[in-house]
Amino acid sequence: MATTSKDTRWYIIHTYSGQEERVKKNLDLRIQSLDMQHKIFQVVVPTEEEIVLKDGKRRPERKKVFHGYILVQMNLDDESWYAVRNTPGVSGFVSSEDEVEKRPKPVPLEDEEVESILKQIESGPPKVTVGFVKGQTVRITAGPFADFIGAVGEIDAGKGKVRVLVSFFGRETPIELDFLQVERI
Repeated sequence: MATTSKDTRWYIIHTYSGQEERVKKNLDLRIQSLDMQHKIFQVVVPTEEEIVLKDGKRRPERKKVFHGYILVQMNLDDESWYAVRNTPGVSGFVSSEDEVEKRPKPVPLEDEEVESILKQIESGPPKVTVGFVKGQTVRITAGPFADFIGAVGEIDAGKGKVRVLVSFFGRETPIELDFLQVERI
């Protein structure tokens, strides 16, 4: 990778939603074929890891943080702008109108914004996607209370636990269960 200079900034590129990985691959190939490694340094699709509960199992998945956008670290000039802008799947830069030339001018991200985004996508433990909301009616699928129906009282995504309020003899009793022990009705 070439060394970056003080003119190197991060820019946000619009892509067609769902095409971010394909556009990244196209842009990486275009950088190689046009020998632009000295002007375009990194192409990043911001993603973060989530644990998704499906079919009674926990599965890690990479989820896009910003659908329809990718980040590009580059030295912006006419040549690098043209190379990125004319990559298949790129619909443009996040930009503002230039006062003099009256054409869109790409706006670089502030350093603090870049640090925040990069920290978010590199952050430690994955998020747990639950699919339950407080007050939702659920069925207990495992354990001594299997087949009981109750309402979600609390959700602790960090521990992977849910507190379900089940009615026993006319009184609501909270039962703490693993996400895998309940299902939506």
